[in-house]
Amino acid sequence: MHTTPSKYSVFSLPAALAVLLICATPATVAADASASASAKAAARPVLTVTTAKPQQQNAALKIAANGNVQAWQEAVIGAEANGLRVAEILVNVGDQVKKGQLLATLSAAMIQAELAQAQAAQAEAQAAWQDAHANADRARALSNSGAYSQQQTEQFLTQESAAKARLQAATAAVQLQQTRLNQTRIVAPDNGVISARMSSVGAVVGAGSDLFKLVRQGRLEWRAELTGQELTRVQAGMEVQITAPSGELVKAKVRSVAPTVDLQTRNGLAYVDIPAGSAGGLKAGMFARGELILGQSNALSVPQLAVVLRDGYSYVFRLNADQRVTLIKVQTGRRFKTAAGEQVEILSGLAADATVVTQGAGFLNDGDLVRVAATPAPAAPATAPAAR
Repeated sequence: MHTTPSKYSVFSLPAALAVLLICATPATVAADASASASAKAAARPVLTVTTAKPQQQNAALKIAANGNVQAWQEAVIGAEANGLRVAEILVNVGDQVKKGQLLATLSAAMIQAELAQAQAAQAEAQAAWQDAHANADRARALSNSGAYSQQQTEQFLTQESAAKARLQAATAAVQLQQTRLNQTRIVAPDNGVISARMSSVGAVVGAGSDLFKLVRQGRLEWRAELTGQELTRVQAGMEVQITAPSGELVKAKVRSVAPTVDLQTRNGLAYVDIPAGSAGGLKAGMFARGELILGQSNALSVPQLAVVLRDGYSYVFRLNADQRVTLIKVQTGRRFKTAAGEQVEILSGLAADATVVTQGAGFLNDGDLVRVAATPAPAAPATAPAAR
C-alpha cells in the first residue's frame, strides 16, 4: 500500500534550507569583512624605523671610579716660641709662596732683651776665661822653676777649666736666645699654596699652635676608590681621565696604589697625580669622577639608540626577514664615542651579523611589523656654474 506524501512534507525541507540560507548570509558576510579588516590592520607596519648592524670597534678598557681631590701633602706651619703675640701676617689663603718666604712675625721685644742679657753674660764669661787662661799659662810656664807650688799650679788650672765651662754655658744661652728670636719669623718650609690661616694679628700663641697650612708644591691628587678586584688591575703610571665638576676632562697618571683595603668597605685607593695648573679648576676637597685606562681591545658595539631598558634589563630589537622585530635580551659593557656617535658594547646575546633597530626602538613591542626607512642618498657635490 503506497502513501502519497502531502504537499506540506514535500515543501518543508527546501523551504527551511532557503530560509536559513537567506538569514545566515548577512552575518557571514559581516564576519568575513571584519576578519579581512583585522588582517589588513595587522599587516600594516606600526612604525617607520632605521636600522644598523653591529660594528667591531677598537675601544679603551676603562675602570670607572669616584673619589676625592686632596692635597698631595699638606704642611702644618706652627709657632715654636711660647706666649708671644702675633705682630704681622704677610700672606692670605690662596697665596703662592716660595720656600723660606716670610709668612708672619711674632713680637720679639722680650726675646731681644733676653738675648742682650745673655750676650752680656757671655762677654763677662769670656773675660773671666781669658784671665783664668792667662794665669794657667803662667803657672804651666813656671811649674819647673819653683815659683808656684804644685797646689797653686793645680788651682790655676782648675780655675781655667771652670771659666771655660762658664763661657760655654754663656755661649749656649746666647745661641738659645738667638734661636728663639729666629722663631719669631714664621717662614714657608717649601714652595706651595697657603690653604688655611688659623691666627690673626694680636693673638697670643703658644708653642705648637697652628698658624698656616700649606699645600706643598701646589700638588693635588685624586684618590680613586676601587674594589679589591679592580685594585689588582691598576698599576703605577696608568693614564687617567678625571671629570672635573665643570665638566672638563683632566688627564693625569696613577702615582701609587694603596697596599691595603678598608676592612669595612673592602675598597682600596689609587693615588692619581693631578698636573699642576691643569684645567677644570680642581681644588682640594672636591668630589670627582674618573676613568682609569687599562688599555685597548676590540668590542662589538651598536648605536646607543638601539639599546632599550625594560624592567631593569637591556634589550635590542632584531629585524627579521619578514620585516618583523624580535626583542632580544643583551648584556652591555663599555660606552664610548666614535665618529658615528655614542656606541654601546654588546658582551653577549646578539649575533655579529644581526640587524638591529636604532631610531624608533623605544616604541616597539616584540613581533611588531615595521617599515625600514630608506637610507638617504649622499648629496651630490655642488657644481660650479659654467663660465660665460
